[in-house]
Amino acid sequence: MSSKVQSKGGKRAEVWGVGGALERGGDLLPHNPPRGGPEGFCSWDACPTLSFSPGSTISAFSFSIGSKAKGHQPSAQESLAPPEANAEAIHFLNSLRQEELLMLFFSEALVMVSDTGQPQGELTIEVQMGKHKDKFGVMSRCLFVHAFSRGFMDNILCGNSLLGYLSWKLEPMEQHNQEFIKFPILPMERKMSLLKHDDQLAMTRIVKEGEEVKTEVTSFPWHSIAGFVSEAANLVLLRVMASRQTVPSNARFLALDTEGKLCYSTYQALGSQTIQVGHQQVEVFIVEQTVHSEKGIPMSCQFYLLSDGHLAKRIQVGSPGCCMVTKVPILREEDDIEPRPVFEKKPLLWEEDMELYSRFTDRKEELRLSHSSYLRLHPEAQALISDFLLFLLLRQPADVVTFAAEYFGPFAKRHPPTPALRSSNRPSPFRALDLECIDGEEDQAGS
Repeated sequence: MSSKVQSKGGKRAEVWGVGGALERGGDLLPHNPPRGGPEGFCSWDACPTLSFSPGSTISAFSFSIGSKAKGHQPSAQESLAPPEANAEAIHFLNSLRQEELLMLFFSEALVMVSDTGQPQGELTIEVQMGKHKDKFGVMSRCLFVHAFSRGFMDNILCGNSLLGYLSWKLEPMEQHNQEFIKFPILPMERKMSLLKHDDQLAMTRIVKEGEEVKTEVTSFPWHSIAGFVSEAANLVLLRVMASRQTVPSNARFLALDTEGKLCYSTYQALGSQTIQVGHQQVEVFIVEQTVHSEKGIPMSCQFYLLSDGHLAKRIQVGSPGCCMVTKVPILREEDDIEPRPVFEKKPLLWEEDMELYSRFTDRKEELRLSHSSYLRLHPEAQALISDFLLFLLLRQPADVVTFAAEYFGPFAKRHPPTPALRSSNRPSPFRALDLECIDGEEDQAGS
């Protein structure tokens, strides 16, 4: 893993994404324009209850507003070997099927509420089919994740936006994430992009605190991030666990913490529970995700998921508020494909069927009359067949087909008649004489 950090005061960064997202002047411009949001921001996670994953910057702010560490000194842990996902996590990602992921294409909206029940923001998540263009200009189908949030945390405006392109195994192809908190004195903003380039995963982080801008570029070898779950992949992975109603046992995935460092991410099933949504009671499957940062305390989020993957409620552990739906969505169900019917073959006893037998006799009489009429109109046909049968019985050849072909051959208009004596019609072994040459020689001899 290689990284490069650059710090500049008062300058704004500009980053183009291959998939079409552009970060410019502190604004993230997605494919679909955001619905609302201050100063052009497409907010996705405005407070800890709206963050996409426990490892987001806004989640870290929920424990200590404005207490962001600066001038971090390298610790002994940074010299250790990078974390690796275990076999259970990699096997779970490899078990994903395209047909299964297609059932998870839908959008959902949640409302962020405080501990007193007051609405403070909104959260929208959408997963759909997308197209991604690589560096060679080749388009490929993939998963497209678009999410945003906007709200207030202690009367401070904050938000988060996310655009992600994933392979059918939830591998990151490209991702752009932006988070901001509008502190009155020192507004903070973080932008991070992931881009797969050959056998590397390039990560660019831009952190802005007031007028100070820090830029960090890091590259991860592709083989070292097997089992990595990005923020976009986490949203899809939760839907998969909900649809399967199971969480991989002892699986240890990889994720990024608030500082952009690789760390472990685990999921734990907390069982099922019945909760109140509007005027209805629904049963949810609870999954707790924990991001184990090496430099800080673990951060956990609890996701209350419906059977088809819809998110009914989200709680950031340690945060007084939560995100929840206001009405029960229409659950998606997989269509049951009925097997093709198998019909046993039964013998057709048409002689016993009065209708079929009547149709048979009518058709038989119709053909008999038609044939008799034709022979009366063409008496030569009966004479020709009679002569052939008489000739056949007289010769009694062993090969009847060849005999019939020779007999009827002279009647063909397109072929010249075959002579009776075939031996006299064989080609001569001598070359043909030129008659003009012969006449010329006779004239010379006469003169």
